Amino acid sequence: MSYSKKIEYEIIPKESFSVIRSCSGCGKKVHYQNTNKFRVNANGNKLDVWLIYQCEKCKHTLNLTIYERQKAVSIPKEEYMQFLNNDEQLAEEYGRNLQFFERNKAEIEFGAYCFVKRHETEGSSENQQVRIAIRNPYGLKLRPEKQIAEALGLSRSSVKRQIEQENIVIETASPQLLSFAVEKSQIF
Repeated sequence: MSYSKKIEYEIIPKESFSVIRSCSGCGKKVHYQNTNKFRVNANGNKLDVWLIYQCEKCKHTLNLTIYERQKAVSIPKEEYMQFLNNDEQLAEEYGRNLQFFERNKAEIEFGAYCFVKRHETEGSSENQQVRIAIRNPYGLKLRPEKQIAEALGLSRSSVKRQIEQENIVIETASPQLLSFAVEKSQIF
Protein backbone atom coordinates (compact mmCIF):
# COMPACT_ATOMS: atom_id res chain seq x y z
CA MET A 1 0.00 0.00 0.00
CA SER A 2 1.28 3.47 -0.77
CA TYR A 3 1.12 6.34 1.69
CA SER A 4 1.14 10.11 1.29
CA LYS A 5 3.73 10.37 4.06
CA LYS A 6 5.88 8.11 6.23
CA ILE A 7 7.14 9.28 9.60
CA GLU A 8 9.48 7.41 11.93
CA TYR A 9 9.88 8.21 15.63
CA GLU A 10 12.12 6.77 18.31
CA ILE A 11 11.36 6.68 22.04
CA ILE A 12 14.39 7.81 24.04
CA PRO A 13 14.60 7.75 27.87
CA LYS A 14 15.73 11.09 29.29
CA GLU A 15 17.51 9.46 32.22
CA SER A 16 18.85 6.15 33.48
CA PHE A 17 16.39 3.54 34.65
CA SER A 18 15.96 3.30 38.39
CA VAL A 19 16.27 -0.03 40.19
CA ILE A 20 13.59 -1.19 42.61
CA ARG A 21 15.08 -3.28 45.41
CA SER A 22 14.87 -3.87 49.15
CA CYS A 23 17.15 -1.53 51.05
CA SER A 24 18.76 -2.73 54.28
CA GLY A 25 18.94 0.84 55.54
CA CYS A 26 15.28 1.71 54.89
CA GLY A 27 13.93 -1.79 55.57
CA LYS A 28 11.63 -1.77 52.53
CA LYS A 29 11.61 -1.74 48.73
CA VAL A 30 12.85 1.58 47.38
CA HIS A 31 14.20 3.16 44.22
CA TYR A 32 17.94 3.20 43.61
CA GLN A 33 19.29 5.88 41.27
CA ASN A 34 22.33 5.79 39.00
CA THR A 35 25.23 7.72 40.58
CA ASN A 36 27.09 7.81 37.22
CA LYS A 37 30.09 6.35 39.02
CA PHE A 38 31.92 3.08 38.55
CA ARG A 39 33.80 0.90 41.00
CA VAL A 40 36.83 -0.94 39.65
CA ASN A 41 38.48 -3.59 41.78
CA ALA A 42 41.60 -5.58 40.93
CA ASN A 43 42.36 -8.96 42.45
CA GLY A 44 45.63 -10.24 41.03
CA ASN A 45 45.29 -10.06 37.27
CA LYS A 46 41.47 -10.19 37.39
CA LEU A 47 39.20 -7.14 37.34
CA ASP A 48 35.69 -6.48 38.58
CA VAL A 49 33.75 -3.43 37.37
CA TRP A 50 30.42 -2.26 38.79
CA LEU A 51 28.05 0.60 38.12
CA ILE A 52 27.04 2.14 41.45
CA TYR A 53 23.39 2.81 42.22
CA GLN A 54 22.28 4.55 45.42
CA CYS A 55 19.09 4.43 47.52
CA GLU A 56 17.32 7.73 46.97
CA LYS A 57 16.34 7.92 50.67
CA CYS A 58 19.22 6.69 52.84
CA LYS A 59 22.08 6.62 50.28
CA HIS A 60 22.93 2.90 50.73
CA THR A 61 24.69 1.68 47.59
CA LEU A 62 24.03 -1.15 45.18
CA ASN A 63 26.76 -2.37 42.82
CA LEU A 64 25.53 -3.74 39.49
CA THR A 65 28.09 -5.98 37.78
CA ILE A 66 29.49 -4.91 34.41
CA TYR A 67 32.55 -7.20 34.37
CA GLU A 68 33.31 -9.95 36.84
CA ARG A 69 36.69 -11.67 37.21
CA GLN A 70 37.86 -10.56 33.76
CA LYS A 71 41.47 -10.41 32.70
CA ALA A 72 42.53 -6.80 32.27
CA VAL A 73 43.47 -7.39 28.63
CA SER A 74 39.93 -8.58 27.79
CA ILE A 75 38.45 -5.15 28.62
CA PRO A 76 38.95 -2.56 25.85
CA LYS A 77 41.53 -0.03 27.02
CA GLU A 78 39.38 2.99 26.11
CA GLU A 79 36.41 1.60 28.05
CA TYR A 80 38.66 0.75 31.01
CA MET A 81 39.89 4.36 31.10
CA GLN A 82 36.27 5.55 31.00
CA PHE A 83 35.51 3.37 34.02
CA LEU A 84 38.50 4.82 35.91
CA ASN A 85 37.44 8.38 35.01
CA ASN A 86 33.75 7.81 35.90
CA ASP A 87 32.65 8.78 32.42
CA GLU A 88 29.04 10.01 32.82
CA GLN A 89 28.07 9.24 29.23
CA LEU A 90 29.17 5.61 29.59
CA ALA A 91 27.34 5.36 32.94
CA GLU A 92 24.17 6.66 31.26
CA GLU A 93 24.56 4.10 28.44
CA TYR A 94 24.77 1.27 30.96
CA GLY A 95 21.90 2.85 32.93
CA ARG A 96 19.64 2.47 29.85
CA ASN A 97 20.80 -0.98 28.74
CA LEU A 98 18.06 -3.59 29.31
CA GLN A 99 20.43 -6.56 28.90
CA PHE A 100 22.67 -5.10 31.62
CA PHE A 101 19.74 -5.07 34.07
CA GLU A 102 18.60 -8.55 33.00
CA ARG A 103 22.10 -9.94 33.67
CA ASN A 104 21.95 -8.38 37.13
CA LYS A 105 18.40 -9.67 37.72
CA ALA A 106 17.36 -6.13 38.62
CA GLU A 107 13.77 -4.93 38.64
CA ILE A 108 13.74 -1.59 36.84
CA GLU A 109 11.45 1.36 36.34
CA PHE A 110 11.83 4.02 33.70
CA GLY A 111 11.08 7.68 34.18
CA ALA A 112 10.77 10.49 31.67
CA TYR A 113 11.14 9.83 27.96
CA CYS A 114 10.67 11.74 24.73
CA PHE A 115 9.71 11.04 21.13
CA VAL A 116 12.38 12.00 18.60
CA LYS A 117 11.43 12.26 14.92
CA ARG A 118 14.09 10.30 13.02
CA HIS A 119 12.83 10.30 9.46
CA GLU A 120 10.03 11.71 7.31
CA THR A 121 9.36 10.98 3.64
CA GLU A 122 6.68 12.20 1.27
CA GLY A 123 4.80 9.66 -0.83
CA SER A 124 2.13 9.99 -3.50
CA SER A 125 0.02 13.09 -2.91
CA GLU A 126 -3.31 11.52 -3.93
CA ASN A 127 -3.23 8.95 -1.11
CA GLN A 128 -4.70 10.19 2.14
CA GLN A 129 -3.00 7.81 4.59
CA VAL A 130 0.07 8.49 6.70
CA ARG A 131 2.15 5.57 7.98
CA ILE A 132 3.86 6.17 11.31
CA ALA A 133 6.45 3.87 12.88
CA ILE A 134 7.53 4.24 16.49
CA ARG A 135 10.75 2.45 17.40
CA ASN A 136 11.22 1.53 21.04
CA PRO A 137 14.84 0.25 21.23
CA TYR A 138 14.86 0.37 25.04
CA GLY A 139 11.71 -1.77 25.29
CA LEU A 140 9.88 0.73 27.51
CA LYS A 141 6.55 -0.75 28.57
CA LEU A 142 4.10 1.66 26.95
CA ARG A 143 0.65 0.76 25.66
CA PRO A 144 0.20 1.18 21.90
CA GLU A 145 -2.59 3.75 22.29
CA LYS A 146 -0.39 5.81 24.64
CA GLN A 147 2.45 5.80 22.08
CA ILE A 148 0.05 6.80 19.29
CA ALA A 149 -1.50 9.54 21.43
CA GLU A 150 1.90 11.03 22.26
CA ALA A 151 3.15 10.83 18.66
CA LEU A 152 -0.01 12.48 17.29
CA GLY A 153 -0.58 14.92 20.16
CA LEU A 154 -4.05 13.48 20.90
CA SER A 155 -5.72 12.16 24.03
CA ARG A 156 -5.72 8.41 24.66
CA SER A 157 -9.52 8.31 24.64
CA SER A 158 -9.55 10.00 21.23
CA VAL A 159 -7.02 7.47 19.93
CA LYS A 160 -9.04 4.55 21.30
CA ARG A 161 -12.17 5.92 19.60
CA GLN A 162 -10.32 6.35 16.28
CA ILE A 163 -8.94 2.79 16.49
CA GLU A 164 -12.49 1.48 17.04
CA GLN A 165 -13.72 3.55 14.06
CA GLU A 166 -10.74 2.24 12.02
CA ASN A 167 -9.42 5.75 11.32
CA ILE A 168 -6.21 4.48 12.90
CA VAL A 169 -5.14 0.98 11.88
CA ILE A 170 -2.37 -0.71 13.89
CA GLU A 171 -0.16 -2.73 11.51
CA THR A 172 2.60 -3.96 13.85
CA ALA A 173 2.62 -3.96 17.65
CA SER A 174 5.68 -5.41 19.35
CA PRO A 175 7.78 -4.20 22.32
CA GLN A 176 10.39 -2.82 19.89
CA LEU A 177 8.18 -1.43 17.08
CA LEU A 178 4.71 -0.01 16.66
CA SER A 179 3.53 0.92 13.19
CA PHE A 180 0.13 2.23 12.23
CA ALA A 181 -1.70 3.99 9.44
CA VAL A 182 -3.88 7.01 10.03
CA GLU A 183 -6.05 9.13 7.76
CA LYS A 184 -4.20 12.34 6.90
CA SER A 185 -7.31 14.40 7.69
CA GLN A 186 -7.26 13.08 11.29
CA ILE A 187 -3.86 14.53 12.17
CA PHE A 188 -2.85 17.25 9.69
